Amino acid sequence: MRIVLLGAPGSGKGTQAQRLQAKYGIPQVSSGDLLRDAVARQTELGLKAKAAMDAGQLVSDDIVLGLIRERLHQPDAANGFILDGFPRNIDQAHSLAALLEDIGQPIDAVLLMDVRNETLMTRLAGRRVCPKCGKVFNINSFLPGVIPVCDVSPDHGALYQRPDDKEEVIAKRLEVYQAQTKPLIDHYAKLGQLKVIKGEGTLDEITERMEKALQEKKAPKRDAAPASKKPAAKKSAPVKKAAAKSVKAKAKAKSKAKRAPQPKVKQAAKKKTPAKPAKKSAKKNAKKAVKKAAKKAIKKKVAKKPARKK
Repeated sequence: MRIVLLGAPGSGKGTQAQRLQAKYGIPQVSSGDLLRDAVARQTELGLKAKAAMDAGQLVSDDIVLGLIRERLHQPDAANGFILDGFPRNIDQAHSLAALLEDIGQPIDAVLLMDVRNETLMTRLAGRRVCPKCGKVFNINSFLPGVIPVCDVSPDHGALYQRPDDKEEVIAKRLEVYQAQTKPLIDHYAKLGQLKVIKGEGTLDEITERMEKALQEKKAPKRDAAPASKKPAAKKSAPVKKAAAKSVKAKAKAKSKAKRAPQPKVKQAAKKKTPAKPAKKSAKKNAKKAVKKAAKKAIKKKVAKKPARKK
């Protein structure tokens, strides 16, 4: 199972990632944790990341993708992973897809934790962290009057609030998240990979919703097939009109040809039509000449005959 978790700060995706990790036996891969670990171990990528952070710059996508590639090549990620905190924008999504395709581990599902802004503010403003083990707590879950301390060991010291969990900072973080993640949500929805999870309720209820969503079949892609038919129709319409025009033009040409005068044929006809009477008159004249010649011959014979003796 290869999962990408999306959610605003305070949506609880980190907590749910740990639960899914226990359920499916696959590692939670947090880009933030990878960076901190690489910097602490002073790896090649860790040193590059530290140099960028010390200079007040954002760590480049190439460094983060390099860390993710290294992590996914480890044996425990062979059967899948839960990617938390990356990608955060469209460019990162495309880069991640190329990386996962290269290593033969494409995404199975993208889970979006859907939580109201009011709930996010309450969660983040009340969030406290153990300075020793890093475990996260919320002061709203402690009884009134109880000093919030780590339940792993009271020796870990007092819980503290991170600077980016203060209300004025939270409002800005949520604004940035909405602007960056909206196109990302649309991107995965079009691919048919997005599954929206209601992120409010008890931990067990949210986990149950996530597991149910993962068991559902992948939604079909919202590709451009329907849209492609419309332009095709628009393009074919002029072609059909042109064809119809050419057919009409041919028909008109034929009708004009039929109606048009044919001088050569008619002239020939005029010359030929009197020919028949001419032939008849010639025959008549010939017959008359023959009759005349016959009469003359008879008269001559009669004239030549001797007179009978008396």
